Amino acid sequence: MEPPSGSHVYVYMKSMSIRKFENIHPKIHATAYIDPQACVIGEVEIGKNSSIWPMTVVRGDVNFIKIGCDTNIQDGSILHVTHKSEHDLNGAPLIIGDGVTVGHSAILHACEIGDYCLIGMGATVMDKCVIEHHAMIGAGSVVPPDKHIKTGELWLGNPAKKVRDLTEKQMADLEYSANHYVKLKNKYM
Repeated sequence: MEPPSGSHVYVYMKSMSIRKFENIHPKIHATAYIDPQACVIGEVEIGKNSSIWPMTVVRGDVNFIKIGCDTNIQDGSILHVTHKSEHDLNGAPLIIGDGVTVGHSAILHACEIGDYCLIGMGATVMDKCVIEHHAMIGAGSVVPPDKHIKTGELWLGNPAKKVRDLTEKQMADLEYSANHYVKLKNKYM
C-alpha cells in the first residue's frame, strides 16, 4: 500500500511492534512517536505529532483505525474496531480526532472521538458512540454503545451520564494537555 499523496509524510516502520495484517501496513506520520513496547497492527493511520505510549495496542484488523494529529494514546490503552457482517454491513471503525488525550488503560472500541477530547484513565467507550469536540469522559467511566456526547459536556459513571458542562478553562486545558504530550513525545524521539 502506497502512502497517500499530498503533504503528508508517512513512514513504514518494520518492527515487531508495528506490523501488517493481511498485507495492510500501518501508515504512521514521520513525526509520530510509537513506543517500542506499543503494538500497532494493520489498517491504522496515525497523524502528525501523535504518540502511542508503552503497552498500548492499536489493532486495525477487521476494520480501520484513524488517529489524527497531536493526539496521545497513553500507556496500556486498547484500541479496536467492529467487523463487517450481515447484521452490520459497515461494522464500525475507530476514528480519533486531533489533539485528543486518551488516559492510561482506556479502552476505545469502534467509536468516534472528536478533536480535543479527554478520555480519562481506565474509561471505556463502546461501539458507535460519538463524542463531539472538547468533551470529557471521566476516569473509570463506561460509555455504553450508541451514546452521543455533545461539545463541552462532562460524562461520569458506569454507565456514564452527563453530569455538567465543562468550564471555559477546562475546555482550554484540553488543548494544553495535547500540546504538553507533543512536547513530551519530542523528548522521546
